[in-house]
Amino acid sequence: MACRRIGGHGHTLSPASSINCVKALATGIRTHSICMVSDFFYPNMGGVESHIYQLSHCLIERGHKVIIVTHAYGNRKGIRYLANGLKVYYLPLKVMYNQSTATTLFHSLPLLSKENTVLRAALNPEIVSVIPNAVDPTDFTPDPSRRDDSTITVVVVSRLVYRKGIDLLSGIIPELCQKYPDLHFLVGGEGPKRIVLEEVRERYQLHDRVRLLGALEHQDVRNVLVQGHIFLNTSLTEAFCMAIVEAASCGLQVVSTRVGGIPEVLPENLIILCEPSVKSLCDGLEKAVAQIRSGTLATPETIHNKVKTFYTWRNVAERTAKVYDRVADEVVLPMDKRLDRLISHCGSVTGCIFALFAVLSFLFLVFLRWMTPDSTIDVAVDATGPSGAWTQQYFPSKKGSEKEEIPDC
Repeated sequence: MACRRIGGHGHTLSPASSINCVKALATGIRTHSICMVSDFFYPNMGGVESHIYQLSHCLIERGHKVIIVTHAYGNRKGIRYLANGLKVYYLPLKVMYNQSTATTLFHSLPLLSKENTVLRAALNPEIVSVIPNAVDPTDFTPDPSRRDDSTITVVVVSRLVYRKGIDLLSGIIPELCQKYPDLHFLVGGEGPKRIVLEEVRERYQLHDRVRLLGALEHQDVRNVLVQGHIFLNTSLTEAFCMAIVEAASCGLQVVSTRVGGIPEVLPENLIILCEPSVKSLCDGLEKAVAQIRSGTLATPETIHNKVKTFYTWRNVAERTAKVYDRVADEVVLPMDKRLDRLISHCGSVTGCIFALFAVLSFLFLVFLRWMTPDSTIDVAVDATGPSGAWTQQYFPSKKGSEKEEIPDC
């Protein structure tokens, strides 16, 4: 199923691609109307923005209607249509801090707590789904010609902060550089802990073996990864760590701390897991070095071919759609029962406060609908979804639709 813009130019999809897109709409998949709400979206570029954009396109490809709601960016206000008919609402909301509105800042306060989300919210684990991020394998392909095989290069791409274990890295570098004269470190990233690495490099005179590249744009990460043989992750805490997936997709042997969800990211034969200590990480790196020298390590192409099937956007979209299916089957409680559940779940005092806010929000919504009735609002054209304008134009019927050739979407 390939229903996406290629390189931003006016390409036309092949008939085979058209057939695949038609099949996505004709397989009887249960469809939903989905609203993605985020303060972070295009024209900003980053991990959250990319995730929402890619996931939305794959959900559209599966026949769902998807819109995105974000705040205005400069003159970019109102309704805009992106590729595939993805509709984006740029609302005139005031930005408070770091492209975040007041609502985002308010809802981010619970994140200051370090407890697990399920425990903190006293939720039933069975109703919580964990869906990983995805990586586009075509953006992270190996290129062994970029390596210097006369040396062994360890690549680190990370924000240089305490949580990422940069203090551990500062202990690893001098120990292994002394033991292995042909070992080099390539460090990409910026942060307050950079000064620690600079001091290590200066103290042990490692200027020719430790390169600090500074901040990297996401499109430049692959060019750094392909220069290495080993990818090192020293994080002290981590939820998923897409960086190790990107590194493995580029054909690198991954050495990482055994923290958070990292043990679940890659199979055992593609990652060496260590305890978050200098000694354990040094042992892990030495094991990887021994594999490289003995030639027992899989080729970059072999590693890439394995990784590219793990975390695809279509797989993420499929798993997300299953969650939506389950939620759509749940009974919508009336207002009084929702308030009772809120009070009983959050406690007599806090629950009453939250219930009061819920009632005020509901009354405010009723007031707004009275001030501006739905009948006075122009309805924007639905571009996506089973009844969308683009769907009707390019997939008018199941019969004969395989002959349709759709333009760039």
